[in-house]
Amino acid sequence: MNWIDHQTTIEICPPKEFNFQECLVFLGRSDQEILHQIRDGYVYKLIKIKHLLILIKVGCSAQNLLIEFPITPPTMDIREEVASYIWEWFDLDQDISPFYKMAKQDRVLEQLVHSYYGLRIICIPDLFEALTWAIMGQQINLTFAYTLKKRFVECFGESITFAGDTFWLFPIYETIADLDVDTLKKLQFTTRKAEYIIGVARAMTNGGLRKEALLHQQDYHSIQKALMQIRGIGAWSADYVMMKCLHHPSSFPITDVGLHNALKLQLGLQCKPTIDEIRQLASDWQGWEAYAIFYLWRSLYE
Repeated sequence: MNWIDHQTTIEICPPKEFNFQECLVFLGRSDQEILHQIRDGYVYKLIKIKHLLILIKVGCSAQNLLIEFPITPPTMDIREEVASYIWEWFDLDQDISPFYKMAKQDRVLEQLVHSYYGLRIICIPDLFEALTWAIMGQQINLTFAYTLKKRFVECFGESITFAGDTFWLFPIYETIADLDVDTLKKLQFTTRKAEYIIGVARAMTNGGLRKEALLHQQDYHSIQKALMQIRGIGAWSADYVMMKCLHHPSSFPITDVGLHNALKLQLGLQCKPTIDEIRQLASDWQGWEAYAIFYLWRSLYE
């Protein structure tokens, strides 16, 4: 991690393959998003470090990210953890130059990497949030998934109000572990989804499910298998979590509807490609499937 501490602000020096404006486009893809706000070229986000709620304002000057603290600058140790959070949020540890080298030779990706150069996977550092969001999105459209997320966050998350705006934090798993299924059903969660989310929260509360343990495994199939042992997590959800939370560039949620729509659009097809056709198209993406999919998702937000 490469960063500079300015005491009241911090500056992060990302790799050269980074474009904050492209990342901002993806962050702003839905006006229903409740966990961050974008205004005047900045993204505002509430995070929690060592039991403290910290509001951050992230902008960009030239190549570097500038992080301000609109309420009160935190202590040095907290600023360092904020820098680590930002570094992970924008997937800045990942050397994506091999992805670009591959993509420039690929008929599906060639134009996308030119158009969106510097886009990074926008990650979900919190495992509970990543798993819960994956479960929420199962078998419903994205609009209703955001509706469920908003209700969930406003009912069980913490918040602060600053300059007339309210900023929300995703609920912690300890809070959700104490709920019963009927409480979530009142928010229009199905019985199954309510059971799955509470089950994940309880597994994390009792220590049986930890991000560090999953990261330690490294092998793609071992991580996927471990995630799919969680009730409610199938192949798509496992790959989504591996992509967005565990930084695994080989994760490949091949059944993703957004992927299918993007390929249909990019290739000018009359109908969505089959799974076998997608595997054929992706034959050269090995090791970088997650980034290929993320760039295809970005193409849907023109």
